[in-house]
Amino acid sequence: MNAREKILGKIRDAQLRSNANNGASVENTLSIAQHLAQHPRGPQPPVIGDLLKNFKERCLKLSSDVLETTNRGDVPNLVARYLNEKNLPTQGVCWPLLSALPWREAGLDIQSRPSNSQDAVGVTGAFCAIAETGTLMTLSGKETPPSTSLLPETHVAILEPSRIVASMEDAWELVRKEFKQPPRVVNFISGPSRTADIEMTVTMGAHGPYRVLVIIAPLT
Repeated sequence: MNAREKILGKIRDAQLRSNANNGASVENTLSIAQHLAQHPRGPQPPVIGDLLKNFKERCLKLSSDVLETTNRGDVPNLVARYLNEKNLPTQGVCWPLLSALPWREAGLDIQSRPSNSQDAVGVTGAFCAIAETGTLMTLSGKETPPSTSLLPETHVAILEPSRIVASMEDAWELVRKEFKQPPRVVNFISGPSRTADIEMTVTMGAHGPYRVLVIIAPLT
């Protein structure tokens, strides 16, 4: 018996066993579907203390920069100051829902359009953030294109502090609560892009931005 015949024989045997246990298989499938629908949680480490404080600490450990303001209108000035201090370009793109911020008054040329490989700065919001890991969660959509956070070398994320949750499980629960079905793309951003694939040397910006700035600002 050659290799091909052995493989086909194993498939036939598996099909016979499946037919013989069809009743049990249906029961098992229903049980699995019910289990998944309940979204049970496994053991989780506690997030001790204030969620905002935990999130900021984790962000800094991931090499993200963090700024805060109580006035959302100050965001462009914070972005301009950050870019100027690091001698970075002041041109870029933003999500459409952020186009009304006073970018030009701050001396920035931030356009609301699809991002391309020539854009140096991309400004986005975030669906939520995870305190346990310092991670931003973004969802794709017409008003929230993923390319804005992926293509530019500098990613600026504006985060509403009330959208910080404790864990990854809480983030997914929020998606299920606010959307009938998940979006096409869900991205988790944990600091600047990096890799150590080559000789175990950490290289920044390998698959995305070289730097990430998180600006914590309320919607109003």
